[in-house]
Amino acid sequence: MSTAPTRCLIVDDEPLAHQVLKQFIAQTPGLVLSGQCRHALEAHEHLRQHPVDLMFLDIEMPLVTGLNFLKTLPSPPQTILTTAYREYAYEGFELNVLDYLLKPFSLERFQKAVARYQPPTPTAAPAADEAHLLLKEQGSLLKVPYRDILFVEGCKDYVKVVTAAKTYLHHATMKEMVDTLGERFVRVQRSFIVAAAHIKLLQPDQLVLTTGDEIPIGNLYKADLLTFFKK
Repeated sequence: MSTAPTRCLIVDDEPLAHQVLKQFIAQTPGLVLSGQCRHALEAHEHLRQHPVDLMFLDIEMPLVTGLNFLKTLPSPPQTILTTAYREYAYEGFELNVLDYLLKPFSLERFQKAVARYQPPTPTAAPAADEAHLLLKEQGSLLKVPYRDILFVEGCKDYVKVVTAAKTYLHHATMKEMVDTLGERFVRVQRSFIVAAAHIKLLQPDQLVLTTGDEIPIGNLYKADLLTFFKK
């Protein structure tokens, strides 16, 4: 069974970078060049009309930086950053890029980065429990599965993300957490969001979780909480 070629897009404002990447793509089996763009706005239009599998994206570009452009894409292609600036590496990996190529790079290094590309497989949508929250922990990024979260408690400029094993501090607002966690979590008080799967008892003024934790119910949230459970 033949494998479809990997469609590539170059987004870079430097003509020399285009020339190098174009040559490397031609020398790498399985890759095919789909388009070349000089800035983010041009790339946005190209992606709208011609979806690609793999994008080689520069960071320092006029109008909109590569990282800001990547943040605006709801479903970005798998991306390899190509830049002369080492200091953007951490922010790049926070955006789940495949690799970070520091200019000038060799064909060997280019192909090593490309080898990280994984063609999407036609599978069923992942279960909601497979979703995760990305938290900073001791200078690293940690995936905390939604299924492990018991509740979230507001704490001034931060929130506490509480699991059975550990409590994490996360820089976010309660509204952001409601939007992020989705329908399997319910806000029961101004300072508390609770995982529905971990609720054991619903009492007039509080919830009791499967772990024994007691969470107060705010008067403003009682009606919505009852509606939530009737569903």
